[in-house]
Amino acid sequence: MLSYILKRILSLIPVLFVVSCVIFLVVYMIPGGPATALLGMEATPDQINELNAELGFDRPFLVQYIDWFTNVLRGDWGTSYFLHQSVTEAIGEYFLPTLSLAVLAQIIALILSVPLGILAAYKRGTALDVTCVSASLLGAALPGFLLSMFLMLFFGVYLQWFPVAGYAALSEGLGEHLRYIFLPALSLGIVQAAYLTRMTRSSILEVLYRNYIQTARAKGLKESRVVLRYALKNGAPVILTAVGQSFGSLITGTIVTETLFNIPGLGMLTLTSINRRDVFVIQGVVLFVTLLYVLVNLIVDILYGFVDPRLQPGRK
Repeated sequence: MLSYILKRILSLIPVLFVVSCVIFLVVYMIPGGPATALLGMEATPDQINELNAELGFDRPFLVQYIDWFTNVLRGDWGTSYFLHQSVTEAIGEYFLPTLSLAVLAQIIALILSVPLGILAAYKRGTALDVTCVSASLLGAALPGFLLSMFLMLFFGVYLQWFPVAGYAALSEGLGEHLRYIFLPALSLGIVQAAYLTRMTRSSILEVLYRNYIQTARAKGLKESRVVLRYALKNGAPVILTAVGQSFGSLITGTIVTETLFNIPGLGMLTLTSINRRDVFVIQGVVLFVTLLYVLVNLIVDILYGFVDPRLQPGRK
């Protein structure tokens, strides 16, 4: 297991190298630049060229990339021109709201999706199954921003149960923190629950009619025990894979939700950095979320061995 983890960690290097090449090339090709954003639209071309030379953006592409990636490997991810702090400090500051939002959204998604998926599979072909599948398809098709606006209008404006926008840090109290992030987490959780419900249903259906399930029923075991202990346990690897993908997408895809609810997370940091052409922050955030996504997949692979010993890495 340890050797497998070390190999996976070492495999991050080529992944990060490819991602860094792509993101650096994309940022390099964006019209404008930090000099234009810093000096404003009234700056003359000579002033822009002078500041670009001062910042080092007049050098060849390959020289800039090697210099930046070498610094990244040493732990220096650059400095934001607008936040006046290092990129790692900015990511650390803005990551906590995104992490809280993603964790709560994932919990909500699991609470909604796993019971519905199990019921839909067990009641296959019934009205309950059709209702669950239809609801999951509707949740997947409904745009996230539209769902967010509906939740804001209903729970924030009409009922006034939760704040419409804003953020309270965890240091201000757990209850206040949850009040501010519940609506955006509910919006994200409903969308993810639609995907997880379908995956749970299909994984349970795949094992529900196998021989060992029929044997357990023939022994006189309770139906709830057959479904929860045997069917769910053997369908868990597929569900676990879906949960890993879901959590990764929650970490990387919260730009719209964070903007709508005015949450100072990685999504908002990315959007403002793109508008400001804050290149080091853009590159740092993309590299960071890529690293997180790969690490989440690594954790999922490790958890496979605990869910099903036959899937332990290195087991023959």
